[in-house]
Amino acid sequence: MNAFKRLRDAYVIWHANSIRFPEFDSSIIVRKKVTFSGRVQKVGFRLELFTIAQRLKLTGWVKNLEDGSVEAELQGEESKVNFVLKSMKSLKRASVKKCYVINIPIRNNREDLTIVK
Repeated sequence: MNAFKRLRDAYVIWHANSIRFPEFDSSIIVRKKVTFSGRVQKVGFRLELFTIAQRLKLTGWVKNLEDGSVEAELQGEESKVNFVLKSMKSLKRASVKKCYVINIPIRNNREDLTIVK
């Protein structure tokens, strides 16, 4: 890993850990498949999304796609999933042009949150 990527990743983790969460109202459990397009690769987007979602105890995965977009499946309380999506759309070092969201069936098996390489 080069020095720039290490530095960027350290900043991304610091930034994601410094976000203040609102008081979340209890809400239903959902699973959403999301595709972010725009300038979302090589800016720490996956790591930011992963860190915020992990703090909120969401499950699922996030990965880069070959077309330059980022895809994720997130499962947890709807208010928390929506907070992650809103945070990522407003991320200053990225530029989300489009965000496609579809509801998909909830997975009942216990899974962790992962970054797919």
